[in-house]
Amino acid sequence: MNEAKLSKLLGDVRGGRATVNAAVRKLKSLNTHNLDFARVDGHRSLRKGFPEVIYCEGKTPVQVVKIAKKILQHDDNLLATRAGKETYRAVKRAFPKARYHEAARAITVERKPVPKRTGAIAVLCAGTTDIPVAEEAVVTADIMGNRVKKYYDVGIAGIHRLLALHEELLDANVLIVIAGMEGALPSVVGGLVDKPVIAVPTSVGYGASFGGIAALLAMLNSCASGVTVVNINNGFGAGYAASLINQLAR
Repeated sequence: MNEAKLSKLLGDVRGGRATVNAAVRKLKSLNTHNLDFARVDGHRSLRKGFPEVIYCEGKTPVQVVKIAKKILQHDDNLLATRAGKETYRAVKRAFPKARYHEAARAITVERKPVPKRTGAIAVLCAGTTDIPVAEEAVVTADIMGNRVKKYYDVGIAGIHRLLALHEELLDANVLIVIAGMEGALPSVVGGLVDKPVIAVPTSVGYGASFGGIAALLAMLNSCASGVTVVNINNGFGAGYAASLINQLAR
């Protein structure tokens, strides 16, 4: 249940259209749902503005569907990350509106899309191989009600590609910058813009990149002001954080 639905429920009680006992029962049902293999958080929308997100790796398709059913009892929208096609097919059978975002490996169900905010989130990635992580960030930010602008393959090996976008990047409220290899792109972007930069290291790179650790350490040691860093390949975390920042922008 989101804030709008809660306000309507309380308004119904005040207007005599619902009894106090009926409202209490409905609110109690938002508590933790124990499925034995998972405890679904029914209060997440009230605390965070968006329902619990399902991380699908390590879960069976049946488990994902059962969790999705509990979430969608009270919420209009659903996001599931790191999902394979078998899981998507199972969710699609249960919820015909389900959509699979193949590059992001994400599933969305939007029965009532969140209205788009005025400000935009820019998502940049250094190379084509970084696109899956970028797309995870894009899908996350989009379903949470944000306008997203994508700028792919703008790594510093051809820095003129990035500099040509300078004026466009200044229009964003927050920027997600994704890179593997030596992870330099977020520092460069951080030096060009006056908005928060969320850096995402990826596991893209040759042996000495150590599965993204080289990029992670480079981003953590950025000399550019206003750069924060999420974990390796964590496009979801970057998209979620960017959405929370964009909510605060006016």
